[in-house]
Amino acid sequence: MYRPKFCAECGEKIIRLRWHLWTSRRFCERCSPRFLKDQLIQLAAAGIAVLVLGIAIGQAAHPKPPPLIIQRSQDSSVLSSPANRVPAGNATAPLAEEIYICGARTKKGTPCSRRVHGPVRCWQHKGMPAMLPQEKLRIHD
Repeated sequence: MYRPKFCAECGEKIIRLRWHLWTSRRFCERCSPRFLKDQLIQLAAAGIAVLVLGIAIGQAAHPKPPPLIIQRSQDSSVLSSPANRVPAGNATAPLAEEIYICGARTKKGTPCSRRVHGPVRCWQHKGMPAMLPQEKLRIHD
């Protein structure tokens, strides 16, 4: 490893009995405290550059997720045909499906009034029993 014989700042001869990684290689004992801040800033900048480079390489190597593909069953194409569509004035579901309300007990203690397709619970009350009998859950239009 290179060991200079003279200080780069004042020109004084450098005499060190033991060289360590943390000792200054370019400056004597008197001049090294003046340049310690600059050396630490250079070291920190190099560390940040390595960190940013690592993040950039990691992002470039990370594969992009596949696009979301929604597959519809054949039944949905029948329901969405023009013959089965409900007129614009009536905002209910298509004629082929029966509409129910969830009917599960809410925090307030009343039955949930969300509309669901079939005798099931809504996304929030999935798995809970209904408060009302099955006949009262069906919506008659």
